Amino acid sequence: MILNRQRQVRISIENLETFSAKVRKLLKIPADAVAICLVSSADIAKWNRAYRGKNKPTDVLSFTTDEPSVKHRIGKLLCKRTAAKSSEGAAMPYWGDIAIAPAIARQNARRFGREFNDEMCILILHGILHLMGYDHETDNGQMERREMRLRRQLGLAP
Repeated sequence: MILNRQRQVRISIENLETFSAKVRKLLKIPADAVAICLVSSADIAKWNRAYRGKNKPTDVLSFTTDEPSVKHRIGKLLCKRTAAKSSEGAAMPYWGDIAIAPAIARQNARRFGREFNDEMCILILHGILHLMGYDHETDNGQMERREMRLRRQLGLAP
Protein backbone atom coordinates (compact mmCIF):
# COMPACT_ATOMS: atom_id res chain seq x y z
CA MET A 1 0.00 0.00 0.00
CA ILE A 2 1.32 3.42 -0.95
CA LEU A 3 -0.32 6.57 0.36
CA ASN A 4 0.50 10.03 -0.91
CA ARG A 5 0.45 12.47 2.01
CA GLN A 6 2.39 15.26 0.31
CA ARG A 7 1.69 17.84 -2.38
CA GLN A 8 5.18 19.04 -3.27
CA VAL A 9 5.78 16.58 -6.12
CA ARG A 10 3.37 15.04 -8.63
CA ILE A 11 3.93 11.32 -8.71
CA SER A 12 2.52 8.17 -10.29
CA ILE A 13 1.53 5.87 -7.45
CA GLU A 14 0.69 3.07 -9.90
CA ASN A 15 4.32 2.66 -11.04
CA LEU A 16 5.55 2.60 -7.46
CA GLU A 17 2.88 0.06 -6.45
CA THR A 18 3.98 -2.21 -9.28
CA PHE A 19 7.62 -1.94 -8.24
CA SER A 20 6.79 -2.47 -4.57
CA ALA A 21 4.86 -5.64 -5.42
CA LYS A 22 7.80 -6.90 -7.48
CA VAL A 23 10.23 -6.33 -4.58
CA ARG A 24 7.91 -7.96 -2.05
CA LYS A 25 7.51 -10.99 -4.30
CA LEU A 26 11.26 -11.26 -4.87
CA LEU A 27 11.98 -11.02 -1.13
CA LYS A 28 8.96 -13.16 -0.15
CA ILE A 29 7.34 -10.42 1.92
CA PRO A 30 3.58 -10.65 2.50
CA ALA A 31 1.59 -8.07 0.53
CA ASP A 32 0.22 -6.24 3.56
CA ALA A 33 3.42 -6.38 5.65
CA VAL A 34 4.65 -2.93 4.61
CA ALA A 35 3.03 0.46 4.10
CA ILE A 36 4.77 3.24 2.18
CA CYS A 37 3.82 6.86 2.78
CA LEU A 38 4.96 9.73 0.61
CA VAL A 39 5.41 12.67 2.95
CA SER A 40 6.48 16.30 2.88
CA SER A 41 10.05 17.45 3.42
CA ALA A 42 8.92 19.19 6.62
CA ASP A 43 7.40 16.00 8.06
CA ILE A 44 10.40 13.83 7.27
CA ALA A 45 12.75 16.48 8.70
CA LYS A 46 10.71 16.51 11.93
CA TRP A 47 10.89 12.70 12.23
CA ASN A 48 14.57 12.61 11.28
CA ARG A 49 15.26 15.05 14.12
CA ALA A 50 13.02 13.21 16.61
CA TYR A 51 14.15 9.64 15.89
CA ARG A 52 17.68 10.00 14.55
CA GLY A 53 18.86 13.28 16.07
CA LYS A 54 19.61 14.73 12.63
CA ASN A 55 18.30 18.24 12.13
CA LYS A 56 17.59 18.06 8.40
CA PRO A 57 15.28 16.35 5.95
CA THR A 58 16.22 12.97 4.55
CA ASP A 59 14.87 10.97 1.64
CA VAL A 60 13.63 7.83 3.43
CA LEU A 61 12.92 6.61 6.96
CA SER A 62 11.79 3.15 8.02
CA PHE A 63 9.83 2.47 11.18
CA THR A 64 9.56 -1.16 12.28
CA THR A 65 6.65 -2.11 14.48
CA ASP A 66 8.98 -3.43 17.19
CA GLU A 67 10.94 -0.20 17.78
CA PRO A 68 9.91 0.86 21.28
CA SER A 69 10.48 4.56 20.59
CA VAL A 70 8.09 4.67 17.65
CA LYS A 71 5.81 1.66 18.03
CA HIS A 72 2.94 3.61 19.56
CA ARG A 73 3.27 6.47 17.06
CA ILE A 74 3.50 4.66 13.74
CA GLY A 75 -0.24 4.72 13.04
CA LYS A 76 -0.59 8.37 14.03
CA LEU A 77 2.42 9.59 12.08
CA LEU A 78 2.23 7.73 8.85
CA CYS A 79 -0.24 5.39 7.31
CA LYS A 80 -2.80 4.71 10.02
CA ARG A 81 -2.72 1.10 8.92
CA THR A 82 -5.30 -1.26 10.34
CA ALA A 83 -4.40 -4.85 11.14
CA ALA A 84 -4.73 -7.09 8.11
CA LYS A 85 -6.34 -10.52 8.38
CA SER A 86 -5.71 -13.65 6.36
CA SER A 87 -8.59 -15.46 4.68
CA GLU A 88 -8.74 -17.68 7.80
CA GLY A 89 -9.12 -14.59 10.02
CA ALA A 90 -5.65 -14.78 11.60
CA ALA A 91 -3.66 -11.57 12.02
CA MET A 92 -0.98 -11.23 9.36
CA PRO A 93 2.52 -10.02 10.24
CA TYR A 94 3.09 -6.31 9.84
CA TRP A 95 6.71 -5.24 9.49
CA GLY A 96 6.39 -1.47 9.52
CA ASP A 97 6.10 1.80 7.64
CA ILE A 98 8.40 3.51 5.18
CA ALA A 99 8.25 7.29 4.82
CA ILE A 100 9.65 8.75 1.60
CA ALA A 101 9.98 12.45 0.83
CA PRO A 102 9.59 12.80 -2.96
CA ALA A 103 10.93 16.38 -2.95
CA ILE A 104 14.21 15.18 -1.41
CA ALA A 105 14.23 12.15 -3.71
CA ARG A 106 13.90 14.47 -6.72
CA GLN A 107 16.90 16.52 -5.55
CA ASN A 108 18.94 13.34 -5.03
CA ALA A 109 17.96 11.95 -8.43
CA ARG A 110 19.33 15.09 -10.09
CA ARG A 111 22.49 14.96 -7.97
CA PHE A 112 23.12 11.28 -8.80
CA GLY A 113 22.08 11.59 -12.46
CA ARG A 114 19.19 9.15 -12.14
CA GLU A 115 15.59 9.22 -13.30
CA PHE A 116 13.19 10.33 -10.57
CA ASN A 117 11.13 7.13 -10.79
CA ASP A 118 14.31 5.03 -10.42
CA GLU A 119 15.27 7.05 -7.34
CA MET A 120 11.85 6.45 -5.80
CA CYS A 121 12.15 2.72 -6.50
CA ILE A 122 15.62 2.66 -4.95
CA LEU A 123 14.19 4.30 -1.82
CA ILE A 124 11.40 1.73 -1.59
CA LEU A 125 13.98 -1.06 -1.82
CA HIS A 126 16.24 0.67 0.71
CA GLY A 127 13.35 1.14 3.15
CA ILE A 128 12.27 -2.48 2.85
CA LEU A 129 15.82 -3.67 3.55
CA HIS A 130 15.79 -1.59 6.74
CA LEU A 131 12.50 -3.23 7.76
CA MET A 132 14.19 -6.60 7.16
CA GLY A 133 16.78 -5.68 9.78
CA TYR A 134 19.63 -4.32 7.67
CA ASP A 135 21.45 -1.23 8.94
CA HIS A 136 24.08 0.32 6.66
CA GLU A 137 25.36 2.48 9.52
CA THR A 138 26.51 -0.55 11.54
CA ASP A 139 26.77 -3.64 9.32
CA ASN A 140 30.17 -3.27 7.59
CA GLY A 141 28.66 -3.05 4.09
CA GLN A 142 26.27 -6.01 4.25
CA MET A 143 23.19 -3.92 3.44
CA GLU A 144 24.91 -2.05 0.62
CA ARG A 145 26.05 -5.30 -1.02
CA ARG A 146 22.57 -6.80 -0.78
CA GLU A 147 20.97 -3.61 -2.09
CA MET A 148 23.34 -3.42 -5.07
CA ARG A 149 22.65 -7.07 -5.99
CA LEU A 150 18.91 -6.44 -5.79
CA ARG A 151 19.17 -3.22 -7.81
CA ARG A 152 20.91 -5.12 -10.60
CA GLN A 153 18.27 -7.87 -10.43
CA LEU A 154 15.50 -5.27 -10.61
CA GLY A 155 17.11 -3.28 -13.42
CA LEU A 156 17.80 -0.16 -11.35
CA ALA A 157 20.70 2.23 -11.80
CA PRO A 158 23.60 1.70 -9.38
